[in-house]
Amino acid sequence: MPMQHVEGNNKGDVVLYALSTCGWCKKTRMLLEEMEVEYDYIYVDLLEGDERQEIIEQVKEWNPKLSFPTLIIKNEECIVGFNEDKVRENLE
Repeated sequence: MPMQHVEGNNKGDVVLYALSTCGWCKKTRMLLEEMEVEYDYIYVDLLEGDERQEIIEQVKEWNPKLSFPTLIIKNEECIVGFNEDKVRENLE
């Protein structure tokens, strides 16, 4: 399952690493959609094998604790957990 793309206003690369069962991940997606931000997301828990391992390594580069949601903005900023203020600050 590759990245899923959500259309919106381009604010630079926005990538959300999430779990399909995580309420905070869902809140983060809803916030991005409310802000009409274009972004890509992937549900790490739905991956298997090498693909899963590869994505986990990508997340660990930004967030060694491997917690979710992990939101990467413009390959510069990493927001771990649901943090509406920080998301708005970086994307408005």
